[in-house]
Amino acid sequence: MNSVIDLLTAHRSIRKFTDQPLPEGLLETLITSGQGASTSNHVQACSVIRVTRPDNREALMGLAGNQAYIQAAPEFLVFCADMKRNIDAAERTGVEAVRGMTEQLLVATIDVALFAQNVAIAAESEGLGLCYIGGIRNNPEQISELLKLPKHVYPVFGMCIGYPDQDPEVKPRLPLSTVLKQDVYTEENDEAIVEQYDQTMSDYYQQRTGGNKDSNWSKGMAPMFSGKLRPHMREFLIKQGFELK
Repeated sequence: MNSVIDLLTAHRSIRKFTDQPLPEGLLETLITSGQGASTSNHVQACSVIRVTRPDNREALMGLAGNQAYIQAAPEFLVFCADMKRNIDAAERTGVEAVRGMTEQLLVATIDVALFAQNVAIAAESEGLGLCYIGGIRNNPEQISELLKLPKHVYPVFGMCIGYPDQDPEVKPRLPLSTVLKQDVYTEENDEAIVEQYDQTMSDYYQQRTGGNKDSNWSKGMAPMFSGKLRPHMREFLIKQGFELK
């Protein structure tokens, strides 16, 4: 173990922040750290919108699930998959760009995730806390209009950043034995391992909420698969030029 691994394994989502602003230039340093992430074929298909206007913060909060920390955090960023720059660049070389391929969507979305995780690690190394906001995809069309996103750009998630005003415990992860496979995908003992993990998560929620939350990992997965989750995303992505061809 070293300090980097210690930092990575100590990640917590922070939802309460002090009103202390980030020092001058630190946000730019965090974004530069994001740019250092791996990127498929050097496409660098990520743009970041720093939202500072109070009225836009308030609107985003309402559109992304009324999570108050979107408005309260010293910094709020929206990470966007951006293939517009790349299409424009290719066309300047004389290429007739083929748009809307599923691989373009995958590449851009993966690029954004890698970029944002670098930002997250850099932020935590500076004593900051953060929380990803997937609720950005609740109303992606309205959010795109608010942020004036052009075609071939879509908002993937948001991120609150600031100095923590809480000290939550690290949420237990799945046991390594069910995540790390040897040579081929195996499910040996997975059911028993997950059952044990469910008990671990149940104990965690009971302790964290003072007995007010009766849940576990499996119960937490149920809503994702018991109905159609954000069914509007496909139509929205096609409208933005990601046609899934």
